[in-house]
Amino acid sequence: MLQILEKYHIVHSHLGLAHTLLAILAMAAGALVVFGRKGTAGHKRVGYVYAAAMLGVNGTAMGLYHFGSFNLFHIFAIVALLTLIAGILPARRQAEGWFARHYYCMSWSVVGLYCAFWAEVGVRLFDMRYFWWVVMAASAGTAAAGAFFINREAQKLGLTER
Repeated sequence: MLQILEKYHIVHSHLGLAHTLLAILAMAAGALVVFGRKGTAGHKRVGYVYAAAMLGVNGTAMGLYHFGSFNLFHIFAIVALLTLIAGILPARRQAEGWFARHYYCMSWSVVGLYCAFWAEVGVRLFDMRYFWWVVMAASAGTAAAGAFFINREAQKLGLTER
């Protein structure tokens, strides 16, 4: 199976396959958490799946070197990990103002994951002459849509003034 995935430039190693599968799991769990009802037992369960999958995504990202060495994608993985931690800790501690910090960090964590998806698609489908333009445009659109949904939901949750 790995040979077929390699042939079509989808994955190049077992580590890459694990990274891809964990990212798909995180994308599905992240969408469920973002668009689902907040604070329920199901939200928490799926949130833990998202967090575990993202830890795996970021961990496996550190071992992928398709561009030869540590690069911008590794830096984004570190930022993603820090955002994830910044979203988990407030929910665990539940100190004053925890919900807003948890909500914004976790929501942007999911948006960042979807932006990273465009980079992965770009690497596999586009010539490097077009890669950055395609990834920047798709990521900017994803971030703009994410900001819209995050802010709209924040208003519903009473996290912003109307």
